[in-house]
Amino acid sequence: MKIFNAKIYTMDADGVIENGWTELADGKIAALGSGMPDSVSDGDIDAQGGTLLPGFVDAHTHLGIIEDGLDFEGDDCNETTDPFTPQMRAVDGINPFDRCFEEARMRGVTAAAVCPGSANACGGEICVVKTVGRRVDDMLVVNAGIKFALGENPKRVYNDKDDTPVTRMATVALIREGLYKARRYAHDMDSYYSDNENCDPPEYDAKFEALLPLLDRKQKAFFHCHRADDICTAMRIAKEFSLDTVIIHGTEGYKIADIIAEEEIPVICGPIICDRCKPEMRGQELKNAAVLAENGVKLAICTDHTVIPIQYLPLSAQAAVKGGLDEMTALRALTIVPAEIIGAEEKIGSITVGKDADVQLYRKGDDPLGLMSEPVLVTINGGIIRREV
Repeated sequence: MKIFNAKIYTMDADGVIENGWTELADGKIAALGSGMPDSVSDGDIDAQGGTLLPGFVDAHTHLGIIEDGLDFEGDDCNETTDPFTPQMRAVDGINPFDRCFEEARMRGVTAAAVCPGSANACGGEICVVKTVGRRVDDMLVVNAGIKFALGENPKRVYNDKDDTPVTRMATVALIREGLYKARRYAHDMDSYYSDNENCDPPEYDAKFEALLPLLDRKQKAFFHCHRADDICTAMRIAKEFSLDTVIIHGTEGYKIADIIAEEEIPVICGPIICDRCKPEMRGQELKNAAVLAENGVKLAICTDHTVIPIQYLPLSAQAAVKGGLDEMTALRALTIVPAEIIGAEEKIGSITVGKDADVQLYRKGDDPLGLMSEPVLVTINGGIIRREV
């Protein structure tokens, strides 16, 4: 299938093609060019001057792991029987039949990182999925990394249980202890593999096994933190263990944007359209994303679904534009940049030959970030999900 006569925002080195075409074949972007293709057929789509974008990517959600319209029965986000659970995997808790998947893809959100919650100092493994499918295994793009949480959430959850951690110190101590033990576990495993006649393997530990890709920098460490001091704590832990680190939320990032930029740590900013619902969010400002970007911080924008319904991801970016963020930076913060941050840029995030055919088309004159805008065409893996053109 070819889509032609489109203004194409490739989100890669090709930039914006003012009048271009692309071909989707076998689930991939098969070709891309300017002007008209050599030939068109009845099955091809005339974009009529509309805007063609990659599918939006939400880099931090609880999509399908906190189900819509349910309470405890559909909430599989936090295993609050233990404050340190790296062995938990979000992929094991997702219900792909949650109707919010459909709401996401109808608004052009074609991929999302699904995360464990922030009740625990370590919540478990984050996975990235496409927003279409009946079996999570078929939707999976990549397992992105391990979710940690600093600040109020672990304090509040375990204070109610009269258990540790009830202070920021204890939260970080749990993280540090777990990472140190995992590093020693890795050393003992290496010793066994190099000399299995004289060294015994360590007793299997699911927690430490889950942290090994993190320590090898094959996965990233995602730190939930709102306050500036918690962001600095995350950076301290990152240095201590040489972690490839990402900040989730970064609500007070604008206070230390130059420091975050200096450390070259990306921020997944959001939720943006929400209230200051707890003390650590009292510093929330609409300018946050703009200030981070102006200082050179790699920036993605998220909904934190279900906090903000995932279909309002574009509106969240528009709110950031109102706060001073450049519009092209906002579009990149919904496409290629989140794909890079969550380690999925080889498959999604741009209209690039060889990548997955996840695209969306808007009518000429429609703002892809606008509240009243909806795509007239959405494809995921080349399959037509929505078509009104």
